[in-house]
Amino acid sequence: MGASSADHILVVGAGHAGVQLIDSLRAGGYDGRLTLLSREAGPPYQRPPLSKDVIAGGPSAAPLLLRGAGFFDDARVDVRWGVDAERIARDVREVITSTGERLGYTTLILATGADSRRLDVPGEDLAGVFSLRTLDDARAASAALDGARRAVVVGAGFIGLEFAAGARARGVEVTLVSPTERPLRRVVSPAVSAYLAKRHTLDGVRLELGERVARLRESDGGAGRRRVGAVVTASGREFPADLVLVGVGAKPASGLASAAGLELAPDGGVAVDASLRSSDPAIFAIGDCSSFLSVHAGGRVRLESVQNATDQARYLASALLGADPAPYGELPWFWSHQGATKVQLAGLGRADAIRVVRGDVGAGRFSVFSYDGGDLVCVESVNSPADHLAARRLLAAGRSVDPTEAADPGFDLKAYSRAIPEAV
Repeated sequence: MGASSADHILVVGAGHAGVQLIDSLRAGGYDGRLTLLSREAGPPYQRPPLSKDVIAGGPSAAPLLLRGAGFFDDARVDVRWGVDAERIARDVREVITSTGERLGYTTLILATGADSRRLDVPGEDLAGVFSLRTLDDARAASAALDGARRAVVVGAGFIGLEFAAGARARGVEVTLVSPTERPLRRVVSPAVSAYLAKRHTLDGVRLELGERVARLRESDGGAGRRRVGAVVTASGREFPADLVLVGVGAKPASGLASAAGLELAPDGGVAVDASLRSSDPAIFAIGDCSSFLSVHAGGRVRLESVQNATDQARYLASALLGADPAPYGELPWFWSHQGATKVQLAGLGRADAIRVVRGDVGAGRFSVFSYDGGDLVCVESVNSPADHLAARRLLAAGRSVDPTEAADPGFDLKAYSRAIPEAV
């Protein structure tokens, strides 16, 4: 794609979405000006390993970089490391940065990601309380595990479960406290939740479900900075802790968009149309901060996943390069490694779905197939990567498999999925 000397695409956010967009634009022939604002001072890195490799491997574990050394120079990207966007002046198409610079743009891409949610309880500011969103967060929490005997994890989502597994691998006693009655309640079926609860319990994690945190109590001893000593629940129970990991979800980093008057969705994300364009025609939003219309969700949804971030980036790059693509509709898929257990999801589950189980739950190798009105909508696989790949082929092609066949261990699901022309 050619570009006039005035063309300037400004990308706010150097996570998976922002970096992939730049890569796809240059690979597709865009030769206009590209600027990237990166809140963090170092090179962009992969975030999923933070709650796995860095926690289990120790604070010195090296991050996996999103791109190799020299990528941004080779791609002729003007990167502002450690610089964030403070305000968008939409009337003159300028972004005012944290350093006070005013950057003009012809197209603005918001790839601002999401921020960790707070507990908003007394004691959350005590030393020894961690969230897990950045490399610095992960390294600080990992270093704290070195001298810890007891850790309390608040939240039974992906981050909490992954951290719990990593902490146990390093010999730390772990108690996981969550107000939900089962792990990953909003994401997976009861069968997968039950298996994960059993697996973590067998690995030595103490699960305290149905308990809401009321406050974090200060340690009784020690000198210097005030440190956390225990987690206190609304029922009055107390769980001693040398460190606390807060993993209660994330919220879209949409404050910049909101302050600029862009439309936000009820889920808090930047509301975008079928082409990922915001309520301002010159501004797009991709990745964790974007709330988009999904055929797989049957409505508007905001997804926090590497797959969604990179797929939206590729889609938008194609559109900016002049293609006229169909509305964004890539299949959502996710993964989580919790110790030796690998959980992979394809599609989006629904609370009222009809479910069948394929495989052996007792042996820890199984998949749950979810149906809505006879249509396959989601497959959750535990230590069953072949099922996951087959499910992605089926769901991406809009195809289903009869529930009776899905549950039949003699049915060749892999061959059935490979007969479909569309491949993952």
